[in-house]
Amino acid sequence: MPPATPAPSAPPSPLRIGLLGTGPWAGHTHAPALAAHPGVRFTGVWGRRPEAAAALAAAHGTRAYADPDALIADCDAVAFALPPDVQAPLAARAAAAGRHLLLDKPVATTVAAAREVAEAAERAGVASVVFCTLRFAPETAAWIEEQSARGGWYLAQAHWLGSLFAAGSTSEYAASPWRRAEGGALWDVGPHALSVLLPVLGEVTDLSAAVTTPDGAHHLVLRHASGASATATLSLSAPPAAAHAGLELFGEHGRAALPSWQGAGPALHAALDALLAAVRHDRHHPCDARFGLRLTELLAAAETT
Repeated sequence: MPPATPAPSAPPSPLRIGLLGTGPWAGHTHAPALAAHPGVRFTGVWGRRPEAAAALAAAHGTRAYADPDALIADCDAVAFALPPDVQAPLAARAAAAGRHLLLDKPVATTVAAAREVAEAAERAGVASVVFCTLRFAPETAAWIEEQSARGGWYLAQAHWLGSLFAAGSTSEYAASPWRRAEGGALWDVGPHALSVLLPVLGEVTDLSAAVTTPDGAHHLVLRHASGASATATLSLSAPPAAAHAGLELFGEHGRAALPSWQGAGPALHAALDALLAAVRHDRHHPCDARFGLRLTELLAAAETT
C-alpha cells in the first residue's frame, strides 16, 4: 500500500494585537494595517483620549479599552503609535506581561528608557520589531539588503528634508508636541537615516553633530566600522519645494541611490509579517528593541555633541 498522505497542518492562529495610540499615525497607518492583515486579529484600541479610541475602534470593527493594562492582558502582542516617552514605559510593561512588541521609532528619547524596553523584552523572551519605515518598505528593504551584501562602500550622503513646520503647513503631524520640541527633526527622521546606514556600512564608531539656523536642521557626520564615512542632514522645516528624502552610496561599485517607496502602509504590513515570523520561529529580527536602543544611543549622543 502507498504511504498515507499526511494530513495538512492547521494554519497558525491569528496573533491577537492591540493598538496603543489614537493620533493621525495610528489612524492612517496602524489601525488599517492591523484590521487588514490576515495573520492578525485586531483586538482593540486604547488612547489617552477615550473619545478618539472609541471612534478609531468603531471605524475598524474592534473594541475601545479604557485602560491600557486591560488591553495588554487581552493580547498576544501590542502595537504602539504613541510619543516615544509615552511608548517606552508602556512597552516595558507589555514585555514584562509576556507580550510581543511592534514599536514605533524612536523607542524613547532617553537611553535609560530605551534600555528598559530592550532589557524587558530580553528578560521576558518576547519578540520585538521597531517600525523603521525604510527597513520594511518592500522597495527600500530589498535595496538595503542588496547594498549590505555588496559591500565596498566608502561614502554615504543622506538627507531627510521635511516641511512639517514650514510656513503654511497643514499637516496633522505639525501639532505633535514631541516633534515640536527642540531636536524634533533629529528624533523624528534621524532614525530613518540611521536605520539604513547601520546595516549597510556597519556600526558607528564616531559621531559628530551640528545644528544650523534659522530652521534648526541637524547635520551628522558618522564614521563606521567598515571604514566608511557618512553624512546626514535632517530637518522638519524645509521649504515645501525643497522637501525630499534620499540617500546615496559611493564605492568600488560606483554609485547607488535609495529607491522611492510606496508610503507607510505596505511597510507596516511587512513589519507585521516580520513580527509574526519572529514569534512563530522564535528568532530575533535585526530591527528589534535592541537595535532601537542603539538608535537612541546615537541620537542622544548627537543631541549632546
